[in-house]
Amino acid sequence: MKNCTIEELFDLNETIAAKLFEGHTYPWELLPLIKDFIKGLGDELSQEDYEKRGVDIWVARSARVYPSAYINGPAIICPEAEVRHCAFIRGSAIVGAGAVVGNSTELKNVILFNKVQVPHYNYVGDSILGFKAHMGAGSITSNVKSDKTPVIVKDGEASEETGLKKFGAMIGDNVEVGCNSVLNPGTVIGRGSQIYPCSSVRGVIPPNHIYKVRTEIVEKQ
Repeated sequence: MKNCTIEELFDLNETIAAKLFEGHTYPWELLPLIKDFIKGLGDELSQEDYEKRGVDIWVARSARVYPSAYINGPAIICPEAEVRHCAFIRGSAIVGAGAVVGNSTELKNVILFNKVQVPHYNYVGDSILGFKAHMGAGSITSNVKSDKTPVIVKDGEASEETGLKKFGAMIGDNVEVGCNSVLNPGTVIGRGSQIYPCSSVRGVIPPNHIYKVRTEIVEKQ
């Protein structure tokens, strides 16, 4: 399961949450830890750089949060981030530096690395998005299986039981997810890969590949 490791997916220099990843192999191991990590980290943030807005909500003074956006704690909004019109942050969310959370986008139990864009009508739950990952309009992470059983990550013949009933997607650095795509529970997308619009994706997509359909996943040239 090499393509699923933290080392293969993410540049930890591009997140305020780097310490959370220490001592772990797979990024989904962090999902149950995000809430408490934010509470601890928030209390350490500089009051010069961050303003506390309500219970366990820290917003960088250089971030732009639209008046119609809703943020529930615990949450950290990092410098130069944008939280746009009618965004809904349900809690346990880190929005990285320079990231964009767009109109009508919903976040829940997530880490967005720096420069991530989820700019239009996205749902991102129980997921981690790497540096400069981008989700096209209407693309979502589906984070619960229809039969409500724990999620298993599958990479060809290999598999890894996560023990998690809520697990959306692990999206590596510089990934492009096309408009109106669904990333099914337990999806892992390697660095630099591209997902065609209107795709239904499951399992592990290797780094630097293009997902056209399930039977056609080709290496980038």
